[in-house]
Amino acid sequence: MDQMGKNKAYGERPQQSQLSRESWKVFQIMAEFVEGFERLSGIWPAVSIFGSARVSRDSADYQKAEQIAYLLSESGFAVVSGGGPGIMEAANKGGYRGRAPSVGLNIELPKEQKPNEYQDVSLHFRHFFSRKVMFVKHASAYVVMPGGFGTLDEFAEILTLIQTGKTRRIPVILVNGQFWGGLLEWMRTTMCGNGTISPGDLELVQLCEEPQEVVDAIFAHYETRGFEPSISEQEILLEL
Repeated sequence: MDQMGKNKAYGERPQQSQLSRESWKVFQIMAEFVEGFERLSGIWPAVSIFGSARVSRDSADYQKAEQIAYLLSESGFAVVSGGGPGIMEAANKGGYRGRAPSVGLNIELPKEQKPNEYQDVSLHFRHFFSRKVMFVKHASAYVVMPGGFGTLDEFAEILTLIQTGKTRRIPVILVNGQFWGGLLEWMRTTMCGNGTISPGDLELVQLCEEPQEVVDAIFAHYETRGFEPSISEQEILLEL
């Protein structure tokens, strides 16, 4: 095929049109970051809570997530969730009942994501990656309830960032050993056994069962230091 045939086959105008759309997308992404940074700048300290959108309101996990969030909020932590139903709603509901702000980082999805009504601060994102930065940047701890792929994604994301030194060390707490036990055992036997992670990497994760135990674990982590990031940690967070 000669050059003229190539241009006719693939078309220069559609390529330019697509490039233009992608270029303008950059400004949309920038706007999400700017709004997130500005609106969450005063939310400190905060705890991000994750879990399934499919959990019913009468489930034990929903009720436990609500109680964890309430205790955290009463202890002075803003509660940050994905803003949707299930565990996210439980977290926002518990935080809403407490004295610290309840924050929802909502995202547009074809299904499952409908903003819950328990948000003092509500942000809306189109892009997962800009939303994920907000979860990490303002979190003093991660609390991970039973969930699906999205929950696993957030769990793996924070472990990767801490392991590689791309964010500061914060408590990462799994709740419900019956749900998470198989995964933790697989990490110990298969991942460590094959050398894909180090035994010390497992120390990045804690397993808790009761709401007060979660709160106590977070305070224990910060017992010898403040919740505010150190100067060096602030530099790390700038590069997040």
